[in-house]
Amino acid sequence: MSDDRRSAPHVARNAGPITDVLRGLLPDEGLVLEIASGTGEHVLHFAHAFPGLTFQPSDPDPAALASIEAWQQDAGAPNLLSPVRLDASAREWPVERADAILCINMVHISPWAATEGLIAGAGRLLVPGAPLYLYGAYRRQGVETAPSNEAFDLSLRSRDPDWGVRDLEDVVAEAAKNNLVLESVLEMPANNLSVVFRRA
Repeated sequence: MSDDRRSAPHVARNAGPITDVLRGLLPDEGLVLEIASGTGEHVLHFAHAFPGLTFQPSDPDPAALASIEAWQQDAGAPNLLSPVRLDASAREWPVERADAILCINMVHISPWAATEGLIAGAGRLLVPGAPLYLYGAYRRQGVETAPSNEAFDLSLRSRDPDWGVRDLEDVVAEAAKNNLVLESVLEMPANNLSVVFRRA
């Protein structure tokens, strides 16, 4: 194992269920951009599951970029590109277009400006009809928040007051400003949600 290769325990639990959702969502071919790829394990799993697609991982953290690169080199997935440094909150991204965008477990572990940037970027890059897929913990109006998510929110905010479990309605409103229409919200393991938008 490369010294740079990191591992996150939650990937083993949720990569399969996320892949099942993506099977009915991703196009047959094209470029899939993953925002905040972290360790790189998710995007490697997806590259193996969808060999007809090209995956572009990204992250702003140099250590994460090194981990992604190490996983790619160790696995040798031909449809997994080298990662690019990308800050979701930046106005300019190093990718010009995408046929789908994935973002897993970033919205709650980042300032709100990162979510605003993510959605604005998706509005710029995605072709009409292309999906933006978000995964993570959210609050929803009229739905009781799981105690584990409330505890998670407190833990996040104790680490950084700009972090926290977001209200899904705020994310949907931000998406609407950027020509992204909510398509579906799916219940996932451990009180997480799959949230799917389409570029209008």
